[in-house]
Amino acid sequence: MPITQKTKSDPYTGLILLTGIDTPGITQALFATLSVFAVTILDIEQVVIRERLILTALISLDRNHAGAIEADLSQCASDLGVDIAISFSQLPPDSIATKSGLLHVVALGNPLLPAAIAAIAGKLAHHDANIERIYRTASYPVTAVEFVISGASQQEIRSALAQISADQGVDIAVQPGGLMRWAKKLIVLDVDSTLIQQEVIDLLAARAGVADQVIAITESAMRGEIDFEKSLRERVGLLKGLPASVLDEVRAEIRLTPGARTLIRTLQRLGHSVGAVSGGFIDVIEPILQELGIEHYRANKLDIESGKLTGTLLGPIIDRAAKATALRDFAAQTGVGMEQTIAIGDGANDLEMIAAAGLGIAFNAKPAVRAAADSTLSQPYLDSVLYLLGITREDIEEADDQSRQA
Repeated sequence: MPITQKTKSDPYTGLILLTGIDTPGITQALFATLSVFAVTILDIEQVVIRERLILTALISLDRNHAGAIEADLSQCASDLGVDIAISFSQLPPDSIATKSGLLHVVALGNPLLPAAIAAIAGKLAHHDANIERIYRTASYPVTAVEFVISGASQQEIRSALAQISADQGVDIAVQPGGLMRWAKKLIVLDVDSTLIQQEVIDLLAARAGVADQVIAITESAMRGEIDFEKSLRERVGLLKGLPASVLDEVRAEIRLTPGARTLIRTLQRLGHSVGAVSGGFIDVIEPILQELGIEHYRANKLDIESGKLTGTLLGPIIDRAAKATALRDFAAQTGVGMEQTIAIGDGANDLEMIAAAGLGIAFNAKPAVRAAADSTLSQPYLDSVLYLLGITREDIEEADDQSRQA
């Protein structure tokens, strides 16, 4: 990064570092000590970790007052029982100006190990990125930390950190900062093995006694021997004659992915829109989506006659192209630009949707999907998506507490 030359007109500054056991009144005492001098606050940051306070302040001052300020701060430290250090220097104005073009790098692990942090920091340094801040956004059920960095491009850093994610077993997301990070978003989820833990076709096949045949067709499709539409029609054909009442029984077996309700509830509180698109069956999942308050959804429709499945489908097939189309349609309906869309999925049928979205997230996904996605999540908690968006666990729980008290 370029070095700015200092001049005599540059402000004379002091950088104060205070550390110690956190007790009431420390911050007030520090700044009361400074208030008797002609001092201006340029920057300040404070954090408490395990009852240990770390406070930094950057001030501009009259050079002739430096000795008196240092002496008074030393006495303040003695009175408070803390450590205070101050260093003085002359800094050009642009060295303390607000920086633009910041990126947010979120790392999630369970556990999150020192080697992962070291690898991320090393790779950032290799690409001349400067770490401005690091802070924790969640401590359970996963640990999430966020790096705020400057001096590098999003695509460059995303590519550089991809291998670290695989090597260190840590999930990493890179997103731009700025006001648009908090703009209204559309989040569209795949259903089977993403929003819910099971595959609906497998549950139906088990009821029909054709589980092995359905698995064989699925594996053939995964090997690329038949396309999704053909494989789906063949599998549905094996369900012919199954009583429609089984759909209700299967629905009762469905279990949401851990964190699904928290994710959707939090997104809706923040004014975001949530959608779902599935290669499964609307006949089974629609009541679940409605109960969750999901506004936009599409899925395949089973044909039912005389109370039994005919073994065919009604209407167009929801394949990978249809999923991407649904994402675009939902975005248009909600007035959200495609750059503010998020798609979350796990299988090959989600690839086009993930590629079309502003942020594509592979959730416990197959290798090809992980490779294509902007971000990956390998933890079994769907609400981990919130940490990628800069939402902290404390914010989520506080909102839930307020809702319960209302």
